[in-house]
Amino acid sequence: MKKREFLGLAGGLLGIAGVARWMLGVWGQREPNPAEPQPQFAIAKSEAEWRQILSPEAFRVLRQQGTERAGSSPLDHEQRAGTYECAGCDLPLFASETKFNSGTGWPSFYAPLANAVETQVDRSLLIPRIEVHCRRCGGHLGHVFDDGPKPTGKRYCMNGVALKFIPV
Repeated sequence: MKKREFLGLAGGLLGIAGVARWMLGVWGQREPNPAEPQPQFAIAKSEAEWRQILSPEAFRVLRQQGTERAGSSPLDHEQRAGTYECAGCDLPLFASETKFNSGTGWPSFYAPLANAVETQVDRSLLIPRIEVHCRRCGGHLGHVFDDGPKPTGKRYCMNGVALKFIPV
């Protein structure tokens, strides 16, 4: 393969990856499966109650497992000391000390606070991923991957609209 062909192929693949990333913001939500047992959470509200307290975008992400568009959250660039809480129930989830710039366009952390989040397998795309949700209200926060920095090697890639930043 000639260098020109290789560069053309690589550029095409990067373009496809960019479009796929954009589409995740539109199509990345999954419908609940009625056949799956639904977990019980300490804070449980009806769909109407959640819609009353959340913005439409926060509802789509937290309650319908959606994904916000990469680069759309100001929390991705937040650098002050503080705590990141669940936008649905105010449970503290992440400390600013564990935040890092992953270059993905979403706020990323290498570790959650103790007893803050739970995980489950998300099979909504071709490749199974590990979904992260709030332990108290079950709100969808994002996904965790094994390509983060030390000391954990984890990247908790969170939707900014699912979080509230509380500065110290």
